[in-house]
Amino acid sequence: MARLIIRIVILAWAAFFALLGLRGLFNPVVYTEMLGVTGDAIGMNTARADLSAFFLVSAISAAIGALIPGWHRALLVPAALFGAAFVGRGLGLVLGDPTVAGITQSMGIEAISAALMLIAMRVLGRGVVVQPAIA
Repeated sequence: MARLIIRIVILAWAAFFALLGLRGLFNPVVYTEMLGVTGDAIGMNTARADLSAFFLVSAISAAIGALIPGWHRALLVPAALFGAAFVGRGLGLVLGDPTVAGITQSMGIEAISAALMLIAMRVLGRGVVVQPAIA
């Protein structure tokens, strides 16, 4: 039952971030409104490419990890991406970047997302026997 629940939670998480990635891919203004990204045409193009890639790769990897038996390690991809984003924001705080309310919310989402992926990987990986690549 725990595996079913964690799969549903991960798939809901993946659906949300896939939608965010797709929306930003076709309309990067979404990132200016939701994530506080500002800039000119080059900035918007960077937001379209980089942020959409971040969210879509995370979502696809999470869905693969949740749906395909034995592929639970795919959950390391979103865990690493969101964990790295959390560390980057933390470093910004330590180095004196201006603090705004959205940073703490973003850091919370990143920390929860990374922890969720690691917990899900552990739960979904229980009892899975990994065959060596070379016999």
